[in-house]
Amino acid sequence: MIEEFRLPDLGEGLTDAEVVQWLVAPGDTVTLNQTLAEVETAKAVVELPSPYEGTVSALHAEAGATVEVGAPLIAFEVGGEAAAEPAGREEESTDAEEKSPPNLVGYGAAPSSRSRPARRARRITGGAPSIDTAVLEAAPHDVLPPSPPAPPRVGERPRSTPPVRAYAKRLGVDIVLVAAEVGDRVITRDDVTAYAERIGSREETPTTTAERPVFRSASDGDERETRLPIRGVRKHTAAAMVQSAFTAPHVTTFHTVDVTATMDLIANLRGDRSLAEHRIGPLVIVAKAVCLALRRTPGLNSRWDEQAGEIVQPHYVDLGIAAATERGLIVPNIRDADRMTVPQLADAISTLTQTARAGKTSPADLAGGTFSITNIGVFGIDAGTPILPPGQSGILAVGAVRRQPWEYRGEIALRQMMTLSLSFDHRIVDGAEGARFVKDVADILEEPGRAMLLG
Repeated sequence: MIEEFRLPDLGEGLTDAEVVQWLVAPGDTVTLNQTLAEVETAKAVVELPSPYEGTVSALHAEAGATVEVGAPLIAFEVGGEAAAEPAGREEESTDAEEKSPPNLVGYGAAPSSRSRPARRARRITGGAPSIDTAVLEAAPHDVLPPSPPAPPRVGERPRSTPPVRAYAKRLGVDIVLVAAEVGDRVITRDDVTAYAERIGSREETPTTTAERPVFRSASDGDERETRLPIRGVRKHTAAAMVQSAFTAPHVTTFHTVDVTATMDLIANLRGDRSLAEHRIGPLVIVAKAVCLALRRTPGLNSRWDEQAGEIVQPHYVDLGIAAATERGLIVPNIRDADRMTVPQLADAISTLTQTARAGKTSPADLAGGTFSITNIGVFGIDAGTPILPPGQSGILAVGAVRRQPWEYRGEIALRQMMTLSLSFDHRIVDGAEGARFVKDVADILEEPGRAMLLG
């Protein structure tokens, strides 16, 4: 019998993924959990294991294609009955078509029911949503349903996702009118497209390469510009940064620190044979200092919950470390970094960086960070104004370590200096609290022994 495998929810709330490469072809025999393909979400490259054992009969998407969650991805020819139900599920269906593939690692939680959970109606301010009747009057009467269903209940926001609402806005479609047609269910992209076609609206599509004017050099005739598609990690990063910049009021404060004592400490640790396997550098010491300083300034380890009207303060530190990769910037997290020793932090940062550059960071490692560090010093940069990762209230940029003249014990001496740049959410963190945090981190870097006073 033929079994279709649809692109699963990879457990990170994303709506689609791009097929990077297929590792199987039609006619290949596969086993359960064998890797079928690599797909790139908006956060990372993920390997998809097979939920069936059988023969590949068809691939529904080519490499480079973007597939929406729930769309058919690959078809198998399996012998006998369909694959077994996920372990631990006792429900049995009499209809073979109702059976689900195993709930494999990385595919998210298996739904307990095919029906959508009930959702509390969200209220919007300003009274009832307005319906643009001019759109209805201007549309040809023969393409509109003779008796359109009633619009949503007064005060209830149409049920849809942010990408669908953005898509409707691009088409010039009033989402309320679409809600009037679909009823109580969640509005999908297809619903918006179908409605736009009926009223004659079209999304403004970019011109093809053949239609787009191409500027060429008079000397060699080569094109003078390159157009790259915005997708994958780059697309997600752009959306997240815009959301953060226009949601949280950013404030950045700077502090130049004499880290000569820290650099001496690092040199001593590197000379210790018992620590030879651990790569302890300035970033590791900064990470430890951050974890200690956050104990005195919990606001910088908090998040703003707009819907609940609360500030949430975790009692742990999931430390994000920004990593520049070929696919773009990602910020994987070190879980419970505040409980780690310096050697443990060194190992965690090293593993995190290697995994990120290889494109193997799991979706779980990219979600849920509470505070982040970005090391701009590796690029020879001294300071900057980093943008907060969405859901976090603080991010620290670590500048390059430079030898420069500095006042030391009443004289001018060559000292090793570093600039710290802290951006924070001014809704949660006051200027005094932000300054105190930077000062705590700086004190530890100037005199590493002060860490004993904080923890």
